[in-house]
Amino acid sequence: MSDNKILLKMNNITKRFGKVTALKDVNLEVKQGEVHALVGENGAGKSTLMNVLSGIYPYGSYEGDIIFDEETCKFNNIHDSEDKGIVIIHQELALVPYLSIAENMFLGNERTMAMSKNVVDWPRTYQRAKELLELVGLDEDPHTLIKDIGVGKQQLVEIAKAISKNCRLLILDEPTASLNETDSQKLLELISKFRDQGMTSIIISHKLNEISYIANSITVIRDGSTIETLDNTDHNISEDRIISGMVGRALTDRFPKRSAEHKISDEVLLEVDNWNVYHPLNPNRKVNDNVSIKIHRGEVVGFAGLMGAGRTEFAKSLFGHSYGVKISGQVKLRGKEVHLNNVEQAIKEGLAYVTEDRKGDGLVLENPIATNMTLANLNEVSEHQIIDKDLELKTAKELKQDLNVKCASVLQNVGNLSGGNQQKVLLAKWIFAHPDVLILDEPTRGIDVGAKYEIYCLINKLVEAGKAVLMISSELPEVLGMSDRIYVMNEGKIVAEMPRKDASQESIMGAILRTSGKKITSEQ
Repeated sequence: MSDNKILLKMNNITKRFGKVTALKDVNLEVKQGEVHALVGENGAGKSTLMNVLSGIYPYGSYEGDIIFDEETCKFNNIHDSEDKGIVIIHQELALVPYLSIAENMFLGNERTMAMSKNVVDWPRTYQRAKELLELVGLDEDPHTLIKDIGVGKQQLVEIAKAISKNCRLLILDEPTASLNETDSQKLLELISKFRDQGMTSIIISHKLNEISYIANSITVIRDGSTIETLDNTDHNISEDRIISGMVGRALTDRFPKRSAEHKISDEVLLEVDNWNVYHPLNPNRKVNDNVSIKIHRGEVVGFAGLMGAGRTEFAKSLFGHSYGVKISGQVKLRGKEVHLNNVEQAIKEGLAYVTEDRKGDGLVLENPIATNMTLANLNEVSEHQIIDKDLELKTAKELKQDLNVKCASVLQNVGNLSGGNQQKVLLAKWIFAHPDVLILDEPTRGIDVGAKYEIYCLINKLVEAGKAVLMISSELPEVLGMSDRIYVMNEGKIVAEMPRKDASQESIMGAILRTSGKKITSEQ
């Protein structure tokens, strides 16, 4: 940081939605040229505060003052805040897939001809886009369509787009939630580089290791109120210290232990042999190559690998999401060979898949919690193919209590819940289908440490009840903390299998880096 000048002050910010107070007298000070982290559990008010700052919630809809660069600001929309150099990048990227990188970068902020403000100057647009891409370290042709680049590169396009607006304060809401470790590290290094050049950033993230690494200051928000601001200039604030501020207590064990009586059965609930999934556009290319796994009753099996390794494709193909893609291999459930040609058949055989994309594929956000919870097993709340609304409501209330879903009512739309509570509703939906095997794809992505702990407890409860869980996760500490046994996938192949006692982050990454289709077991 170049100096200790306060660039931003938010004084006594209070924001209400009807009778619900989302923010209560929140105070925030951000210094010029620092990375300031905003942390708290889902629903704590972090994103609401940033929406106030960026003008999404206009002046007059909240109480309190925003002072930016010693000037009191009254933003009525997002354009007002951008004119001052405050730019927000939301967790769901605001890019148009079928427009080019350059078109996306200047959408709503077009480079126009000097003679006519209604005509886009395309040569200048693409030249400036190229310069901005070089600035963020992205080696892509600005004519490339957004749909043709990965999520990590799309995140860099969003940052380049922000810089094009003469950004002085960059707000990043969960910028690495959908990125693998390599892309996350590159993004953090870029934010650090911009800090060294004098740009100020506010970052919201549930990845506390990243917060500890990059943030100069950390403000904790709990239940809509400011709890404390920690000085992390020397990067000496531990994750445990941040957690205690977030949840109001020390969380002594991030991964709960199972009961001492719990034993993994010898019974194999799910067995997959020589599973091959071919690419939909290239039938000669395998997305999954001779994958063979076993999962026992009462066991949590972790599935580790880098983004793009083929883990989600494997999970979806098992669950009948093949959509005509060529597949070969054998699946056995409870020792009996089954043919899972569609989702309905997979559910009937006792398999459940909890998607990594709860908003896009897992939940109907415009519908109530109750209808989402019963969606995978409507027969159980129906009579003569007509849904019994009273029974559905009773069932949903029981699931709400069992999974500790925090909501005003199960008739509330699921889209209004925090990320952690949405994830619990998604889990409830599949638990209600009474599966024997649950495939959990990134089950804690984008949720806070408190909600993660509750989901870990639920996973333990499921296997203690005799279920089997296959857990796909890009967070290696999570895989190591929750799994009894771990498979490592790389380029569509299983390249390592190891019991928890033999596994470490180094051994998992080593298996990925060393292998090219050669399987390694813990005995080798």
